Amino acid sequence: MKVTELGALEELVLLTAASIGEKAYAVQIKEEVERQSGQSFNISSIHTTLFRLEEKKFLRSEMGGATAERGGRRKRYFSLTAEGIAALAQVRELRNRLWNLIPDTLTKQ
Repeated sequence: MKVTELGALEELVLLTAASIGEKAYAVQIKEEVERQSGQSFNISSIHTTLFRLEEKKFLRSEMGGATAERGGRRKRYFSLTAEGIAALAQVRELRNRLWNLIPDTLTKQ
């Protein structure tokens, strides 16, 4: 079985987009990744990661309508594809297998 390769930030962004669901957008994803990880990220690194995940076919995007609150600019909304869901499942399975190999004495500390 070929292992899906996701970088650490790719995994965080993909998981966060999945947790938000349809209509996830970059600023919202950035804020949630920061809240959950306790780390600060530059919005450009989030954008780069989102577009890389889209190139890998793990995400798809669509443009929303223009709004007055954004000065007439439109938001790009991201959602997971079937491939993205499968990639997360594969990463989860791998991590669980590895965690299960660790002796209980180490994980109970």
